[in-house]
Amino acid sequence: MSELPTKTGVVLAAGFGSRLAGADTDTDLKPLTSVGGTPLIYRTIESLKTAECGKVVIVLGFGFDEIKKDILDSYTGDVPIEFAHNKRYDLSNGISVLAAEPFIEGDFILTMADHILSDQMMELAGAHQPDEGTATLLVDYKVDEIFDMDDATKVMVKEGRIKSIGKLISEYNCIDTGVFVCTKGLLDEIKRVYEASGDASLSDGVQALAEAGKMHTLDIGEAYWQDVDTPEMLAEAEKMLSEINQPMKG
Repeated sequence: MSELPTKTGVVLAAGFGSRLAGADTDTDLKPLTSVGGTPLIYRTIESLKTAECGKVVIVLGFGFDEIKKDILDSYTGDVPIEFAHNKRYDLSNGISVLAAEPFIEGDFILTMADHILSDQMMELAGAHQPDEGTATLLVDYKVDEIFDMDDATKVMVKEGRIKSIGKLISEYNCIDTGVFVCTKGLLDEIKRVYEASGDASLSDGVQALAEAGKMHTLDIGEAYWQDVDTPEMLAEAEKMLSEINQPMKG
């Protein structure tokens, strides 16, 4: 085991997930949708375990009771799980980040419930220590290998810091993987936007840190990942997993 300070894992899983509805005949709830025989949420928990998170906070909203019950009844791993309830899941995803704040201890690794993340990538996240007041986004420079570039969040990085980020920016050199290693600084920026406007996205916090020169990046190198937001992305994720043949750890 590493001697690094233990991080909290945070999973954003509160949204409607409407674009993936119907992809799994057993459920319409995105976090419970199976990829390669394992529901997304359980894959995410195991990914955060690989990053040596001391516990995992799952932020739920839509389908709260059903998803929570499934995890309590079915999860057999040894990572402590806590649940945060975002009752305003109709707002932007920054509200889910703020819902997790009371459960976060120290630095935290933030990700979504709809990403397939390789062990190599999560080991990088677990070993990374962000500077106080900053956050770090894991990015993929293999832009030619992205499955759905139109849906991808593009990032322009210069000297290890984010200069611009968004799905529609024209100049970029890497892609947002949806994994962040964060300090309280990200929470503070999201909270500032929320208090001013009544809503806030994760991107608002990232942009604020970027403008202050406090939003860093970490290159995932040859590590793989896949967003699972549509049936087509799900099929691509299953193809990727079958080719790499990465089994789930118990």
